[in-house]
Amino acid sequence: MQAATSGDILVVDDSPDNLRVLAIMLEQKGYQVRKVLSGSLALKAAQAAPPDLILLDICMADMDGYTVCQKLKATEHLSQIPVIFLSALNELDDKIRAFQVGGVDYITKPFQVEEVLARVQNHMLVRQLQAKLEQQTQTLEAKIQAQTLKLQQALEYEALLKRITDRVRASLDETQILQTAVQELAHGLKLLCCDTVEYHMATATVEICYEWKHDTIASALGKIIPIADLPDVHEHILREEMVQFCVIAPRSPLPRQIERRYAILGSPLTNEQGTFGAMWLFRHHTESFTELECYLARQVADQVAIAVRQARLYQTTQAQLQEFERLNQLKDDFLSTISHELRTPISNIKLATQMLTLVLKEQGLLSTTPSQPEATLTPAEQYLQILHDECDKEITLVSALLDLLRLDSDTEPISYTTIHPSDWLIHLTEPFLSRTQAHHPPLHIDIAQNLPPLTTDLDYLERIITELLTNACKYTPANGQIQVNTHLESNSLLIQVINTGVEIPPQEQTLIFEKFYRIPNHDPWKYSGTGLGLALVKKLAERLGAVVSVSSGDNQTCFTVKVPLEPATVVLPQVR
Repeated sequence: MQAATSGDILVVDDSPDNLRVLAIMLEQKGYQVRKVLSGSLALKAAQAAPPDLILLDICMADMDGYTVCQKLKATEHLSQIPVIFLSALNELDDKIRAFQVGGVDYITKPFQVEEVLARVQNHMLVRQLQAKLEQQTQTLEAKIQAQTLKLQQALEYEALLKRITDRVRASLDETQILQTAVQELAHGLKLLCCDTVEYHMATATVEICYEWKHDTIASALGKIIPIADLPDVHEHILREEMVQFCVIAPRSPLPRQIERRYAILGSPLTNEQGTFGAMWLFRHHTESFTELECYLARQVADQVAIAVRQARLYQTTQAQLQEFERLNQLKDDFLSTISHELRTPISNIKLATQMLTLVLKEQGLLSTTPSQPEATLTPAEQYLQILHDECDKEITLVSALLDLLRLDSDTEPISYTTIHPSDWLIHLTEPFLSRTQAHHPPLHIDIAQNLPPLTTDLDYLERIITELLTNACKYTPANGQIQVNTHLESNSLLIQVINTGVEIPPQEQTLIFEKFYRIPNHDPWKYSGTGLGLALVKKLAERLGAVVSVSSGDNQTCFTVKVPLEPATVVLPQVR
């Protein structure tokens, strides 16, 4: 870098001749020179206009150079000015003291012009470099401070975004979502006002649905605004683009008299069909929205749009669920009414059939043999048998429907009884043992030893096992087998009803417990029935706190009932 040959130099010497010589020498090199004859004047001149460099004589009458230099260094805004001492004193102690009080150089008199100029140029250069370094340091510090502030603001905005996201995503109420969003965003960005609007494309209008505003701002809640009032602005929003603007001359009156008063930022709310609304952020017209604030507003709008979609989907689902429940209740009411209405005539038909059978037997028109092979029955006997069987089926269907309706209403109390499972199962399976001995397939009972007492509703559990055994006897082929197993698992009793020779396809296993469901294929399970037996089993098990499940494969099917040994609440159980 070239030596500095410009700058402001203050020359202090009580000798006018010395001042004149130094001034001429320095001015010829392009320096601006100020001359003073005493130390006190030097301090005043430096205070009035700090120079770039001071040439200071030591031996002066009113105040020596050492004292002047000390006072300069003690003054904060003058302390960095370089001081070169000029003196006829040539002792080492004098030079040392000069440097101790803050001097940067020492020139002895009589001085040489070239030496003075060289030293001045060097120190002026150093001074200029120091000034430049200070300026660069200040600029760098300002940039660092700005970046730190920007980073801090980014972190604050990130926290704000997370807080808004957490609150709106935790709610399924659209009103709460939008009101929370405008309030949090307005507080976080220190806005004058924040609105959410909904677009009504059928009428080409927007409606202000939610707002947060400063007390000094007029409310516009519920206002309907034609899109034509600000077509260019709405065009950006409808293209799913953000827009920042300040209204200069509106074509028609707008809410809050926004012309020339506010800087406005618009961020669209979008879904699969496009823009359905927008968020409007208001500030004083002398301010604007930074890039970071625009990014935050867009992120908040996106999160709000997602939350609104979820809330609307939830409301639609709830409405559908309520409609489904209403229809289901209508169905149950219809079934209940029909079941009650059918029960009396079917019972009457059953009674009339029994009386007709007795009358015909008394008249000798029917055989009195208790049970005959179907091939030996007369046509009249066959017709009466069909009538008996169909009446039984209809009574069973109506009873099952009424039982399911009572279980669904959860009004029937549970009566707990404590039993010994081994004795109870032997007693329960006796009718089925007799039945399978007379007709194949055979029934095997395998009861684990030393089973603990079981507290449950005996009627419910008997109906569950009876239904499963009835199905097993009904659907097991003649060459198959039926087996009942019991064993303990944790605090539960497992009762398994297994029959061989049949399988349930995997895709049907989750459906067989539904009401009126029957397996739609030609396999051994497709026999006449109500389609309510297994649905009733599932409902009864649920009331007991039990679990019923099915597994099928390797030419066998197993139904498992897992019954807790003790229910959650037991009221005075009786041991049987």
